[in-house]
Amino acid sequence: MGDSGDSVKQEKKVVFVTVGTTLFDALVRTMDTKEVKQELLRKGYTDLVIQMGRGSYTPTKCDGEDGSLAVDYFTFSPSIADHLRSASLIISHAGSGSIFETLQLGKPLIVVVNEDLMDNHQSELAEELAERKHLYCAHPQTLHQTISDMNVESLLPYPSGDATPVAKLMNTFLGFPDD
Repeated sequence: MGDSGDSVKQEKKVVFVTVGTTLFDALVRTMDTKEVKQELLRKGYTDLVIQMGRGSYTPTKCDGEDGSLAVDYFTFSPSIADHLRSASLIISHAGSGSIFETLQLGKPLIVVVNEDLMDNHQSELAEELAERKHLYCAHPQTLHQTISDMNVESLLPYPSGDATPVAKLMNTFLGFPDD
């Protein structure tokens, strides 16, 4: 008597990682670890797509045929918005403009602080955004634990018409004048 679950294809759930145009190899390197990929797979994700920015670290591609997480990457694409819309979870560099679109889409989000760019107050920004209960924040060193601890079902959707407070907050922390 065979297991009928073997013939049922698992729903595709994509994790999209974006670092914008920065050099953030620490995030890409962390995403490429066996522990992080296994944790994403354990949480039900099937695919990992990484937009590497100007990074030099190249993650390991995998087709997922052996039951592992499928992994793909690219350095630039005009279709970042398409990746954001189709993803089930977005992991974004704290300085990335993708955060705003992700919030407007109401997608689960992990904001990752780049230790090398502390001059733009990313840690304060990420901590403040994490208080909003629809996203998480992490450092590359704590990303595995953040993924392990997160409960996507408990995230509150972001009201897309209310982006102004977040935009003002991010602009303040990123050093842009408040209009």
